[in-house]
Amino acid sequence: MANRDAGDISSTHPYYPLGILIPHYAANETPLPQVLVPFVAVLLLPIPIAFVTSRLIKPSLGGLDRFAVCWFALGAFLHCCFEGYFVWNHATLAGLQSLFAQAWKEYALSDSRYLTSDPFMVCVEALTVIIWGPISLSVTFAILSGSRLRHPLQLVICVGHLYGVALYYSTSLAERALVGTMHSRPEVLYFWVYYVGFNAPWVVVPLILLVQSLRATSRAFQALEEKETAEAALASRRKGDAAVSEGKKTR
Repeated sequence: MANRDAGDISSTHPYYPLGILIPHYAANETPLPQVLVPFVAVLLLPIPIAFVTSRLIKPSLGGLDRFAVCWFALGAFLHCCFEGYFVWNHATLAGLQSLFAQAWKEYALSDSRYLTSDPFMVCVEALTVIIWGPISLSVTFAILSGSRLRHPLQLVICVGHLYGVALYYSTSLAERALVGTMHSRPEVLYFWVYYVGFNAPWVVVPLILLVQSLRATSRAFQALEEKETAEAALASRRKGDAAVSEGKKTR
């Protein structure tokens, strides 16, 4: 009976690889537009809040810095809330009908690992919730407060995002190349829009902000070196002047 039930579950879902067992699976009860519209509205809510807040607290911010405030505010919400929902509910996610659950099931058409409690996905998403979410929020506040920790933290999280995306893609592509297992449906919407397109910003934006932080860090070290050189030259000059003055006194 257990095997037959597992087969029934596997045969009724649209996920790849075909026939994979997805426990508790229940198709979304809400039409896709009615899932996407409120989901996108909730997901993007941090952006206008962060933008308005940045205008009020620090109106002198440049365009890229203001964009970074919005980006990291969005990231903090996405990591802690949406991805946190997955980590908390991964074992039964396939059968849930909440807004976030239905959004996850739609995205899982591009990567079924989210519905099978794949160990890699659970671990990497848990680390994202615990580490990258709080750091994203910290960078947001660091930019608004002008903290010196802004660029060190921004460097860390940008490298972390790039590394996470690299692992995400490489593990999936390695399974496809080495084992022949494909987790994404082949249609353009699911592979190119969901799987590639939705993750592309987590490569492009971190690269831009990484370069910004590297340049800022480089300028800071250059300024420090110039200051130390100037102070050393001044100290040497004063020492020379003192020696000359002492020589005159001895005459």
